Amino acid sequence: MHRFDSRRRWFGMGIALVATLPLGAVHAVDAAAITTQGNGKGAAPCVACHGVDGGGQVAAGNPRLAGLDAAYLQKQLDDFASGARTSPVMQATATALGADERAALAAYYGKLPIPPALAKPATPMPAADSVGAMLATRGHWDNNVPACVQCHGPAGVGVGAHFPPLAGQPAAYIVMQLKAWQLGARHNDPLQLMQHLSHALSERDIRAVADWFAAQPLIANGATP
Repeated sequence: MHRFDSRRRWFGMGIALVATLPLGAVHAVDAAAITTQGNGKGAAPCVACHGVDGGGQVAAGNPRLAGLDAAYLQKQLDDFASGARTSPVMQATATALGADERAALAAYYGKLPIPPALAKPATPMPAADSVGAMLATRGHWDNNVPACVQCHGPAGVGVGAHFPPLAGQPAAYIVMQLKAWQLGARHNDPLQLMQHLSHALSERDIRAVADWFAAQPLIANGATP
């Protein structure tokens, strides 16, 4: 009887201890498994749209995730889940992910190396005096548009959690985002910078600057921008 009571007491103490631990300490999220299998709760496998290496899909306009800032990626997933950023596919996926899963996926993709294929983009490099090159590197000050690289870094490699990489992203993706800013369908930018700037861009400007950034090569040596 004494032995049974002792076992019961230790078992009860174990349950109490587990109850006080953070969720991640009890069950770590397997981000890699979610990327290939989904989470079994409605979130589709990430690789279906973003590729096995996280490099995105040029033809479909699906963005690269590999090597992006983890804090930026988590904010986008959280914004999709809250509705601050809209996309039928991504909203359905983000809302099916728990907060811990969104954080784990952001960290996973943030640590992925840049895919070697992006070292030599398929998109030809526009001329140095092209509309896209001028907007990206010098801006259009007559319309109060600063150079894109002032915020997004040299050649658009990205700066921190608020200014994501544009270099190497599919041109179709960049076009879609600029138009979303213009139409007010996307409004999760810091200080509404992109909402204001996008309205100063013409259709020709948008396509030209998207083509310029899509043509920028990335260093595929495992280092993140």
